[in-house]
Amino acid sequence: MTVTNRKAAKDAIEAENPDSLPDCASQIPDTQGLPDQRRIPINKVGIKDIRHPVRVKDRSQGEQHTVAHFNAYVDLPQHFKGTHMSRFVEILNEHEREISVESFRSILEEMRSRLEAEQAHLEMAFPYFMMKQAPASGVESQMDYEVTLRGHLNRNAYQVVIEVQVPVTSLCPCSKSISDYGAHNQRSHVTLQVRARDFVWVEDLVELVEAEASSDLYGVLKRPDEKYVTEHAYDNPKFVEDLVRDIAARLEGDGRILWYTVGAENFESIHNHSAYAWIERDKDEPLP
Repeated sequence: MTVTNRKAAKDAIEAENPDSLPDCASQIPDTQGLPDQRRIPINKVGIKDIRHPVRVKDRSQGEQHTVAHFNAYVDLPQHFKGTHMSRFVEILNEHEREISVESFRSILEEMRSRLEAEQAHLEMAFPYFMMKQAPASGVESQMDYEVTLRGHLNRNAYQVVIEVQVPVTSLCPCSKSISDYGAHNQRSHVTLQVRARDFVWVEDLVELVEAEASSDLYGVLKRPDEKYVTEHAYDNPKFVEDLVRDIAARLEGDGRILWYTVGAENFESIHNHSAYAWIERDKDEPLP
């Protein structure tokens, strides 16, 4: 039964039997709503790490079903003692499986309204799957990527940031240039965050990152594929600095992107530390 049908059924029962559902709220004190004498406002208060099924758009399949971890917060004025934590869960449950990128703003608006807040924040982190073909054999396998949506809403503005973490291969240019044969390479995690003026596919962001790596990763590789990716990485050496700069250059040319950050962490194969680089850019501001 849908939320709408359940509500209609409940309303009908109450109309026929007004005394069947006692008004408990009027009998139980609302401690959270009591005034607070410390006069200190709270920027964010709410719930963390609640799991909920979601549907997200999929460029090839139309949509895919996954499970997301949610963090949901509102601000709390100085004169309120506490917020009503259960309402966050109620809002998610009432949307059932209809939570999606498209409904993100409406959930934030409902949080502001029902919790009587000026600002609402919602974070949704989930695994996103893409089918990839091995470069030589064409064997198909699934790759998963960590995606996070972060939304913020107040009375003046709505903002959402899309974050994608993409694992890739990087091969060291210095190692290649000084070695008689071979070069050390490692897995890298590239974390890309964007604010966009138009809808952006997750696949677009993943492919943009993978195109600038020494090589992208695959779930299944046959021997011809291993040969291909090894040689492809050797032909495309990248320092961690090269990686973030090349990705940033691609983002500069994408008119959909308004703001971005790109960070890369190389889990070094010959050092006991990682190499890291990070760029942040608001495209409304001129380059230095």
